[in-house]
Amino acid sequence: MNKSMRLRELINSGQTLVMPDAFDALSAKIIERLGFQAVQCSGFSIALAACCRKEPNLGLDENLHATRHIVEAVSIPVMADGEDGFGDASAIGNTIRRYIEVGAAGVNIEDQILGLPQGSGRVVDCQFMVDKISAARQAATEVGHPDFFINGRTDALATAKDRMAGLNDAIGRANRYLQAGADLAFVTGIVKLEEAQLLVREIAGPVSIAAGMPNNMNLSIPELKECGVARVSLPVLAVFASIRAITQTLSDVLAGENFPHIVERGMVCSMKEAAELLS
Repeated sequence: MNKSMRLRELINSGQTLVMPDAFDALSAKIIERLGFQAVQCSGFSIALAACCRKEPNLGLDENLHATRHIVEAVSIPVMADGEDGFGDASAIGNTIRRYIEVGAAGVNIEDQILGLPQGSGRVVDCQFMVDKISAARQAATEVGHPDFFINGRTDALATAKDRMAGLNDAIGRANRYLQAGADLAFVTGIVKLEEAQLLVREIAGPVSIAAGMPNNMNLSIPELKECGVARVSLPVLAVFASIRAITQTLSDVLAGENFPHIVERGMVCSMKEAAELLS
């Protein structure tokens, strides 16, 4: 079974798939070692780790480079973050082929307009996104990889001024993306369990949401599993935790803390633990 088929099997199993987002090969290896069954690449986290001020500044080549290292570090399926597909329907075929070449099991494609100032987010015309998903599915089939997993992401709720209108728009878009060839509908901006429950009821296919975000830390994995969410991604948890841990540990060193005290508090791993990640 290839990794795309395995990812498809996991998401359609009836059991919620929790996919932490990796920002480099090491974080992906940790995710696998802990027992998670798949890895999600996070364009935001990869860009942050590369100190890009804006996520769109991380172009396709840089994104593919990071994705390749993540794929090569693990044996479990990896879903790439294809951002907005890096172009329109005429360009997305090349994008899909290149993600397949680096070994990704699938890819996210989103409908938000990238690069806008904070707080002014908008989504593209629905048909524009439908055309891209259709072209992406056709491209995967043409290169002999029809099982390549396509995750149609909508930011209609996250960018809406009115939440009910945003939910309705997200539901409509998600259903159209699934009809166009997406295998999963990813709705961003969920902050309440009731919103997730509504999406699961109204979207005619598997639903994905993001959790562990600054605006929805109140959501719990068990509750999301209970309401039937097919996939839960954790887009920022790993990179934010890494920033905090490194900052805290080195701040203690700067403050004159003795190394044995840092070790006793469990702030650093052992050489054995580090070596085991590469075994």
